[in-house]
Amino acid sequence: MKLLSLHDTLTRERQEIFPSEGEVFRFYCCGPTVYGPAHIGNFRTFLVQDLLRRVVELSGLKTRHVRNVTDVDDKTIRESQAAGIALPAFAAGWTARFHEDADALNMLQPHVEPGAVDHIPEQIDLIENLLSKGNAYHSEDGSVYFKVSSYPPYGRLSRLDKRELKAGAAESTNDADEYDKDNVSDFVLWKTRKPADGENFWESPWGQGRPGWHLECSAMGMKYLGESFDLHAGGVDLCFPHHENEIAQSEAATGKIFARHWFHNEHLMVDGRKMSKSLGNLYTLSDIIERGFGPGELRYALLAGSCHTKINFSLARLQEARGNLQRIARFVNALGDGLPDYRELCLRAASAGLGLGPFVPVWDALLEDLNTPAALGQLFTVLKPLEKAAAAGSLNAGEMDTARTGLAVIVHAFGWILPGPDAAEDNAVDVPGEIAQLAQQRWAAKQESNWAEADRLRDELAAAGWVIKDSAEGYEVERNSG
Repeated sequence: MKLLSLHDTLTRERQEIFPSEGEVFRFYCCGPTVYGPAHIGNFRTFLVQDLLRRVVELSGLKTRHVRNVTDVDDKTIRESQAAGIALPAFAAGWTARFHEDADALNMLQPHVEPGAVDHIPEQIDLIENLLSKGNAYHSEDGSVYFKVSSYPPYGRLSRLDKRELKAGAAESTNDADEYDKDNVSDFVLWKTRKPADGENFWESPWGQGRPGWHLECSAMGMKYLGESFDLHAGGVDLCFPHHENEIAQSEAATGKIFARHWFHNEHLMVDGRKMSKSLGNLYTLSDIIERGFGPGELRYALLAGSCHTKINFSLARLQEARGNLQRIARFVNALGDGLPDYRELCLRAASAGLGLGPFVPVWDALLEDLNTPAALGQLFTVLKPLEKAAAAGSLNAGEMDTARTGLAVIVHAFGWILPGPDAAEDNAVDVPGEIAQLAQQRWAAKQESNWAEADRLRDELAAAGWVIKDSAEGYEVERNSG
């Protein structure tokens, strides 16, 4: 069966995804830092990783998915102390909140979810390894640093030269990292205890302190996936310095390739601007629910854009997602008998292969670098004649069964949460799915400054009897009353 091809950040080339050893595809995802609720930008990254896993498993491969929880760092310590709650209880509370939101968004649970605090010994062992090989050094205050000059390939992931690396390291270093290090680009492996840490410290051969943030992913990734594994994923903001540092400390310690493939997704914009508390556009799942939308609509909206480009989130996108999910649910209802479940389809894929029927073009688009915009375009193109045939009663039992199986693969790949029969009929005549799709394509064209295409799509909407009204927040689609 055809496998997923995915852009690799390190080589800048598209590569086929497959297990390097045995039958299990092993991959690591940088997880949440648990000092508050995850926002929708965080969840865009986690949902893209969930999509990746689903496509790999529906391709017939087994997976081993590790996603860490950062439960000790500068932020968790600062916020727990501000709240007057001991760090373990504070982190556990926000970890539980993350799990609740992840479950609501229909995310698959990782096979292993290690926390940094539970793996202090593994991190100390890794530091001792690096010290013994000359890749790390002690500072006078008891901290330990990785010597970047001891690892010549440093910077290849982010394509930064030495001058940029020094500048970038200086900009990304917060106060807690300003220790007595030899070079500005060196990064901390062990932070000596400071008064601001309170009781949040551990004993080590170098005195009391705690691991640096970058260290946990290397130690836990290698513990649960081996010294060399198949893929490492995260948001593009982690490419430098976090993932660059992971590669350096891991490969210096083992002499092996740390991850064969690096996969990064782009940022989420909100109403055309970067998310921030000061702008009041940093939404959590609870904020979305308060505005009358559900986790299913948020999941659809966050996966509708290409993972390799910034997408602009707006409440209009959620309205479009609602209409499209209702349309898909109405077709499922027309087919009857419901859809095969996810695990059943994974077992089919591993043995006899998937029966995609008319949905082959949709699946093929997903296999080409998780191209969700192309997949959605293909989906609604395929659905249109099927909807007409189902309404006319002209689909025979075999055709309905094939359509049911093929559509189930796509629904489960995206992890969509379809509305029930009653909700699927709500607002069915408000904005037809094909009109919503045209409107979204026009909006995307505008974001890319493709004015000619945007005008063409506007005219097509007008010819169909619909008018689109733009605003700072997005757009609305209305029937043309004139």
